[in-house]
Amino acid sequence: MTKKIFKGSAMLNPVPSVLITSKNNEGKVNVFTVGWIGTACTRPPMITVAIRPERLSYEYIKQSKEFVVNLPSRDMVKAVDFCGVRSGKTIDKIKECKFTLAHCENIDTPYIEDCPIALECKLKNITPLGSHDLFLAEVLAVHVEDNLIDEKGKIHYEKANLICYSHGEYFGLSKNAIGSFGFSIRRKKKVKKNRNKK
Repeated sequence: MTKKIFKGSAMLNPVPSVLITSKNNEGKVNVFTVGWIGTACTRPPMITVAIRPERLSYEYIKQSKEFVVNLPSRDMVKAVDFCGVRSGKTIDKIKECKFTLAHCENIDTPYIEDCPIALECKLKNITPLGSHDLFLAEVLAVHVEDNLIDEKGKIHYEKANLICYSHGEYFGLSKNAIGSFGFSIRRKKKVKKNRNKK
């Protein structure tokens, strides 16, 4: 299979599409859409977010040293796009999108109740990179809708109808898994033969 070579580019796709809420020292809350976000560590639970310095939320997070990562469902895709292309400097996006805000457990910044999952984050450091700076944060708590958790305590993300972003377009995630962690090396269960004689 032949491939065309492109110059170096951040061409990692697809990526999660999330809504980040932040609050400044005056108590004003803003929301903006982020696609450049990822898991960094398990213990302690840490994530990274790449943010351009000119974004309003950059200043809010720098001031408060906290933020919330809200995972939207596919029925929120229009609001997700809106919060990515409009600036909080000129419009109240939370009011415009009719988001319902709720109090967090460990931080002052609210989360978006409309989203099925929300991660409370405490900023650890900011690393300047170039067009974006890298925000490293610890996840202090996670809010998960009750209807996504089964009787055994397992979280069914596939029921949350989450979305992702790929090269300028939004996509809904499939509810059907194509594998599970470790399935490639999992031993098949042996079928026990009935040795009882007639």
